[in-house]
Amino acid sequence: MDLQALKKITDTYKQTHEMPVLFVGHGSPMNGIEDNTFSQSWRELGKQLPQPVAVLVVSAHWLTRGTHVTAMDHPKTIHDFRGFPRELHEVEYPVPGSLSVALETRQLITSTDVGLDHDWGLDHGSWTVVRHMYPEANIPVLQLSIDYNKPASYHYALAKELAALRKKGVLIMGSGNMVHNLRMIAWEHMHKPEYGYDWTLSMNEAFKKNILEHTHQNLIHYEKLGPAASLAIPTPDHYYPLLYTLGLQSEKDQVQFFNDKAVGGSLTMTSVVFSR
Repeated sequence: MDLQALKKITDTYKQTHEMPVLFVGHGSPMNGIEDNTFSQSWRELGKQLPQPVAVLVVSAHWLTRGTHVTAMDHPKTIHDFRGFPRELHEVEYPVPGSLSVALETRQLITSTDVGLDHDWGLDHGSWTVVRHMYPEANIPVLQLSIDYNKPASYHYALAKELAALRKKGVLIMGSGNMVHNLRMIAWEHMHKPEYGYDWTLSMNEAFKKNILEHTHQNLIHYEKLGPAASLAIPTPDHYYPLLYTLGLQSEKDQVQFFNDKAVGGSLTMTSVVFSR
């Protein structure tokens, strides 16, 4: 990420006292322990963004019936993957939780009842990113679940109810991938820099264009963006976290993309910061 752009985001926060909002393409769990372009960018984010009082993550990997927020004092590190090195499975990220932020989140959301969860913890959509941003594990981290029975418009509208958290120092982060089709990964090209199919690259540009132009209805009704959208989003689990951040995007927000790269043909790591 451009350091000058990050400094501008930090200076804006000092003037408005309103935290930025992030969407992060988290990609492979291995990014949690590897020193690569993506993890380096996350570390730089942690250094340059205003220090939050807490981080609230909407992860593609916590899909529930109903909406829930983690409310334990010490969320566990969930290793929700298989077939990866022991080193990754042994990682622990011992951050505190925050009951006060969980209660505030539940109070702000009036469109549905929000359950206080004491069992989940932090899945890899959360800790693999945040541990690079805040390696000292001293910032409380919570997760908000995705009610997978609801349509895209529901998630976008629910996110708007969280806007007050930005003024209270909470960093809200959606974690997924804009383009995410595991069935079509070109495994033979996984280590080829920025390798993407034509439809992957065209959809990535379409997503960015609509974000920049604040044409959110196009992104809510993504299935109308053409056949490439069906390939980019075969299931919406990794896409819904983007809608949470879009719901918090103001027309006054500056937009800064980072990690804007394709991986393995059918994934993108494209991420975005919204700040006023």
